[in-house]
Formats: sequence, structure tokens, C-alpha cells
Amino acid sequence: MQKTGIILKSLAGFYEVEACITREMVTCRGRGLFRKNSFVLLVGDRVKFDLSDDGSGYITCAEDRVNQLVRPPIANVGKALVVFSAKEPDFNVKFLDRLLAVVEAKQIEAIILISKIDLLTLEEKAFLAPVLAYYRSIGYAVIETSSYEQVGFDQITALIDQEIVVVCGQSGVGKSSILNAIDAKLNIEVNAISKALGRGKHTTRHVELHKLAGGLVADTPGFSALDLDELDVEDLREAFVEFIPLQDHCKFRGCLHLNEPKCRVKASVESGDILTSRYENYVQLLGEIQNRKVKY
Repeated sequence: MQKTGIILKSLAGFYEVEACITREMVTCRGRGLFRKNSFVLLVGDRVKFDLSDDGSGYITCAEDRVNQLVRPPIANVGKALVVFSAKEPDFNVKFLDRLLAVVEAKQIEAIILISKIDLLTLEEKAFLAPVLAYYRSIGYAVIETSSYEQVGFDQITALIDQEIVVVCGQSGVGKSSILNAIDAKLNIEVNAISKALGRGKHTTRHVELHKLAGGLVADTPGFSALDLDELDVEDLREAFVEFIPLQDHCKFRGCLHLNEPKCRVKASVESGDILTSRYENYVQLLGEIQNRKVKY
């Protein structure tokens, strides 16, 4: 009997597949054709499988993917919850722009979550507020959360419904704590921040989709770095969303917004319409991509 389903967990050549109609969980192996074609099945893949008499299954084919990520290895992601702590570790706008660039390039909707807002003083909140207001102004949903005060979780659950969602961010920012606060039954392991290193230990060992608030959420390993290997220059230009409506007004087609004259993006930075740190982060990421191409 053939059924359709979605891979929720992958471990050592076995795949936990949830059947679409019955919602039963079936442990499956992949047919040899996947190895023959060097096709790696991923969590999030929508598949067809043959059900054996003993209740196990064999995956026979996978549907075309909407997208896929290399790190974490997951397919068909609809949204990304990009989590940054307000404090401990401190909010890192440079790494935020890096993550947003990768997410945008994959055509995944990004939602920015700021955790641990209860740790901020009034002065620190006043400093952070205009930065978050800028990201809201360019189209991002920004949700301020506190696991301690139980703030912001209703907004998150409304966004998760019917989606495959990846949760990403540096170690120690509270990704697992946020998921546990939404549904305590998940009981995802949480480790304390290392005071010496200023970051948390990696608590997540593999990629797994958890059922949460009507959707499927992947709690992924914490990042201390994220490469741009899959992005080229054009991807980066399109990943900075506030640049897009201005690019047609630059003097030169394909303007990189660096040293070109009459660049509307640079003019908007000078006028204060584009956040200076945001532009500086774009320039740094562009340099990394260009240097990578020179090496190869």
C-alpha cells in the first residue's frame, strides 16, 4: 500500500515519516535509487512510501522541493524565526543581517524574535528601540519575547500555523526556551550560558520537526558562524530588501552600491533613510563573497 507523508526526523539512514491523512508515524528506509542518484532525503521532504505488512515503510520518491538549506539540512521551509537575545549574549546586528541575507536568498519569510527583553534596563531599551523600529519599517515582523515574563508567544503561535518553520540564531539566545515556553511537552534540552565564552553550548544534536501550534518547527543547532557559500553577488543585492525599490534609480544597471556614482542606495544611507550599520554589513558581506570568488 502506497502512502504520502512528510519526513519529521532523519537518523542513521532511517526516516520517521508522518502519513498525510492518518497522521500515523512510520519508520522508513530509502530505496536504493536514492543512493544511485546521489539524492539525500531531508527532514521536511514530502514523500511517497510503500507500507509493509510489519508496519515499516520504504520511501519510493520525493516531491520537488520549494527550497532547501544546507545548515541545517532541511527542505520546504516556509518561515524562519531568527532569534537574537537582547542581552546575555548582547544583541548582534551584524550577525542578524548575515542570517537575514541567507534566509532572504532562499525566499523564506523571516520573522525576527528578540528574546530576554526582561533583562534590559530602561536605557538599554531606549537604545534598542530605534534599531528594531527600522527593521519593522522595511517589512520584517519583529516580536519581543521573554520566557520569564511569558511575553510574545501568542504572536509566535499565530505565525507558525500550517508552516514548516526553522528556528535559527546563535547559541544561548533562547531558541529552545522559546519553544518550551510555547509547549512545555516538547522538553527540549536547555543549557546555561557560559560566562567565560559569552555564548551557550550547542544543545541540539540533530534536526527534527516538532509539532507545535498547528505547524512543524525545527529546533536547529546554534550558530557561531554562518557561511555565504550558496550566495552570489546578485543574491546579496536582492537579500537586502530595502535596496530593491531603489536599484532601478541607480545610474548604472547592476550597481553594487559601493563606489559607483549617483547610487540611490548610498544616497539613502547619507540621508538616514537606510540604517548605516545595515549598509556597512552589506558591504562586509559583499566583500566576503567577492573574496571567495577570487580564491576559486
